[in-house]
Amino acid sequence: MNTEQSPPPYNPYYPPQYPNAAQGNAGQPTAGVMPPVVVHVDMGIPDSAPPEYTLGFENENCFSDAVIRRGFIRKVYLTLMVQLIITVGIICAFLFWETLSDWVKGTIWFTYTMMGVTIVLTIVLICCGDIRRKVPLNFIFLGLFTITEGLLLGSVVVYYSAEAVLWAVGATALVSLAMSLFSLQSKWDFTAASGSIWAMGWTLFSFALLCAILRSQYLYIFYASLGTLIFSVYLVMDTQLILGGKHKYSINPEEYIFAALNLYLDIIAIFLLLLQLIGLCR
Repeated sequence: MNTEQSPPPYNPYYPPQYPNAAQGNAGQPTAGVMPPVVVHVDMGIPDSAPPEYTLGFENENCFSDAVIRRGFIRKVYLTLMVQLIITVGIICAFLFWETLSDWVKGTIWFTYTMMGVTIVLTIVLICCGDIRRKVPLNFIFLGLFTITEGLLLGSVVVYYSAEAVLWAVGATALVSLAMSLFSLQSKWDFTAASGSIWAMGWTLFSFALLCAILRSQYLYIFYASLGTLIFSVYLVMDTQLILGGKHKYSINPEEYIFAALNLYLDIIAIFLLLLQLIGLCR
């Protein structure tokens, strides 16, 4: 006679019922009843992941990019502000220190020396990416460039009156602020037209050579006006490259020295052109 008990019938309900729970065996399955199976769901996190590993979402990545971009913008404009303060201080020294002003007027080699050093440092900062990204070399070279550029501008402003220089500084600040605000709210993407703007720059350079040959005051006034317009467009484009976002092209957040250098050169070019325009019109 077969004394083995047949297994209990299959229970289709989940979770399985434990009939002995009332006798104090709660949670203990009866013989022949399989316990509930816990299914491991792969959430994309490896077992060996560090404790700081968390689930990420696209919105979180976008937020992270926005935070990085805002930090990059603050760093660029803080660097630019320091550059402009140093430059204005050097210009004021040449403008109001008569002994220094007279010495510069009597030593032509000083202006050409500062021009050559400025060109060399500009090429180094633009072409040498390792120097431009490595701290503190990038700040050292940018500081040297700012000082030499300030000395170059100081050797130029001594040939203008203090009133004309102050008017040019005020006009440059007004134009730069207006172009920056325009860059923030404009729906036009100037970064997509960088090729056309580059062609405009070379056209202005060719026109400058023509002015050097003809030497006409009215031609100089037209050149200064056209140059101010073109470099204002350059300032808008460089500002949009820094802002990034919806624009077609943007500057890498690691290139804050390069971005500050672009804005600084645009503002200096506008200042020199406005100074020439004001000096010619007076």
